[in-house]
Amino acid sequence: MDVLNKNIDRSWIDNCNNPFIISGPCSAESKMQIFNTANGLLKNEGKSYVHAFRAGIWKPRTKPGNFEGIGIEGLKWLREVKKNNGIYIATEVANKEHVKLCINHDVDILWIGARSTTNPFLVQEIADSLVGQNDKIVLVKNPIHPDIELWIGAVERLYKKGIRKIGLIHRGFYTYKSLKYRNQPNWKLVLEIKNIIPEIPILCDPSHICGNRDRLFDISNKSIRYFNCDGLMIESHYDPSKAWSDSNQQITPDILLDFLKSFYSNSNKDYITKNQRDLESFRLLIDELDENIISILSERMNISRKLGIIKKNLDINILQPNRWNIIMKQSINLGKDLGIPEQLLKNIFKLLHQESIKIQNKTMK
Repeated sequence: MDVLNKNIDRSWIDNCNNPFIISGPCSAESKMQIFNTANGLLKNEGKSYVHAFRAGIWKPRTKPGNFEGIGIEGLKWLREVKKNNGIYIATEVANKEHVKLCINHDVDILWIGARSTTNPFLVQEIADSLVGQNDKIVLVKNPIHPDIELWIGAVERLYKKGIRKIGLIHRGFYTYKSLKYRNQPNWKLVLEIKNIIPEIPILCDPSHICGNRDRLFDISNKSIRYFNCDGLMIESHYDPSKAWSDSNQQITPDILLDFLKSFYSNSNKDYITKNQRDLESFRLLIDELDENIISILSERMNISRKLGIIKKNLDINILQPNRWNIIMKQSINLGKDLGIPEQLLKNIFKLLHQESIKIQNKTMK
């Protein structure tokens, strides 16, 4: 890992005075849509804020029949945006054929999507097809599930094939049940991977973390201010209401530029120390864990209601002492392995048990 850290090429991102911004539509839909969005992002001083224009050309879908991307025609539109504006262009690749087509159309930034990162065979295929393409910037989105080894493994596969302009994209993770986000930030993993590969650039993708526009800029602020992310990938569309995919998480170019102007203006005035940053980042980790606890408690209560119905149908008592004793014993033993005080667990599970009995009684009546 030391060799990787020493040889990561950060020149593409360190040359920017401000955080590196990639923006553009979720999917390329038409030439008019691409040009209208690009013109909105890059008009006037827009080029000072947006460093790369993105559009999805191939869209992986869970089920067939949905829009799966415009294909090679969209690459021609991207190349024209680059020619007209002198800006990087970026898109997602998922196999060697995608890479070949992107190379042929002068795409500067290729990113590997979250689903592809989970598959080492696909990552290796992409890495093999990039041999000799040392000018390309390759970004790796985190895998869907919080598996940091898969994320690092994808970086290592690219590095071993001679790719040095490598970066990461934090797009959030699938968790048990997130109350606020499409993909929970799981900031702890961002801190962990920055500790392991401190030299690698990390961009935050608030569009996929949020899944809507509501918390987009809140996540953007936190990612740069408290977790030292190097930039953002934010989806934009000249008319999000007409977008063919993920319309709820896309914003107009004007809204994005207004945010970036405000962000840069405030960040220059509002300096925070490392200790202040660490304090806020750990508070956010606590907030995230609390959300998970609340989500799990909600599900536990739902199951208690179902138990009440089953016990009523079977005509058995709500209180089952043997079952309760087994739960307490298992929980205390597990807590010991994890360094949790026994009395704390007893207090917590006593409250949970009392609430469960109350819910079941109510259900049976």
